[in-house]
Amino acid sequence: MSTALIVVDVQHDFCEGGSLAVEGGARVAQDVADLIGSGAYATVVATRDHHIDPGEHFSDTPDFVDSWPRHCVVGTEGERLHPPLTPEMFAEIFFKGEYAAAYSGFEGASADGVTLADWLRAEGVDTVDVCGIATDYCVRATALDAAGEGFAVRVLQGLTAAVSPDNLPRVHEEWTAAGVSTA
Repeated sequence: MSTALIVVDVQHDFCEGGSLAVEGGARVAQDVADLIGSGAYATVVATRDHHIDPGEHFSDTPDFVDSWPRHCVVGTEGERLHPPLTPEMFAEIFFKGEYAAAYSGFEGASADGVTLADWLRAEGVDTVDVCGIATDYCVRATALDAAGEGFAVRVLQGLTAAVSPDNLPRVHEEWTAAGVSTA
């Protein structure tokens, strides 16, 4: 069996200058690209928010908990991977949230309709390292769902950026309870 790197939602809209920017997003993009370039992982996949009409997930008066400004709309620059990341760096990309919020990468599917869990299993992956944006939302949900799917999970904290660092103690408690480790 093997370990895969899951890169969560490192997209223009979640990095500085984007419609829902997280401080440190551009740094995460660069650091993740460096890690991928090091060859440390034989299997690297990405998730991307891919919104068409996610309903109440978008709001003109967002609460920044359940509703958010428009972001990662299909066909916009905001939905694209943030440089220096490119689609060619990934064995597969899983799109999530066309018509729903979809925080977890495990809610997404490849362009061929294969879910992340099924794809990883088909590749013989039993362990995942998770990084990306945002620590307290999509990285959190992806790590918890990976553990729920039976994968051994480690979050690479230095390669994440949070919407609100105040949320991180609660997130770490959830991860610990689910058997997710951090590095």
